[in-house]
Amino acid sequence: MDRYQLRYFLAVVDAGNFSRAAARVNVAQPTLSVAIAKLEASLGARLFHRSSQRVHLTEAGTRLLDHARRIESEFNLAERDVAGPRPTRLLRLGVLATIAAGLVERLVERRAAGEGEALEIVEGGERDLIARLERGRIDAALTVLRPGSRNYGREGLFREPYLLALPARHRLAGEKSVAAEALSEEAMILRRQCEALPETSRHFTARGVRPRFSFRTTSDERALAMVRAGLGVTVMPEGLPAEGVARPALAGFGLSREIGLLFPPAFDEEARAASPTIRAARELPG
Repeated sequence: MDRYQLRYFLAVVDAGNFSRAAARVNVAQPTLSVAIAKLEASLGARLFHRSSQRVHLTEAGTRLLDHARRIESEFNLAERDVAGPRPTRLLRLGVLATIAAGLVERLVERRAAGEGEALEIVEGGERDLIARLERGRIDAALTVLRPGSRNYGREGLFREPYLLALPARHRLAGEKSVAAEALSEEAMILRRQCEALPETSRHFTARGVRPRFSFRTTSDERALAMVRAGLGVTVMPEGLPAEGVARPALAGFGLSREIGLLFPPAFDEEARAASPTIRAARELPG
């Protein structure tokens, strides 16, 4: 087997489907598919169960995965040892403020330190991060991906729905889904930084619900604390921590957000592949 076949195999595992994997390694999808087929033929085993949206490892693919990661790691180590120390690069990563802190923590922990990359994290709102990308103030952004993100390269990482956040002792805490009308007498906590605020407001207004606001904040940590304390209820992404908070669905509100990476044109696939932080981000949210 050839190294490029293992790289393509790992790209499919990390991306979850063939089209995104091809974009990550900067080849056409048919080229990547042929390489995977050759790898399967040389091993005499299918590596993936293919579906319309995602691919899943077969038993043989699972056995190959650990070997492939070790082989790729050894290749990288050999290249670094032969080439000698590389100058330290600085990656300025913008991170959307509403992404769970635990997720960002895992990203930082998993990036391979000492690979010649220093990391600077810049937190901000959705518009702020786009503005920083435009001005060259950050090199990449971990943020919400929306259709038509102009001239930026983009990689989707995961999708999460918006759910209600109620105190665990709330009368509706045990429900799987709660109608907006059932919250008409509830105080609401307003998350000022929420990128879904207009859609949430329209959902309640269309159902004749105009709750009073008991707290307005830009801090999700404080919003959750006030929910736990019983000051009010709110709507927030599923991935935010929820100890002591129930997270039923808001009936009829199917909005979700796609979290991914945005890159300016200069940050090409070669630069992304060389970044331990970007490689770690591609493994989120697992």
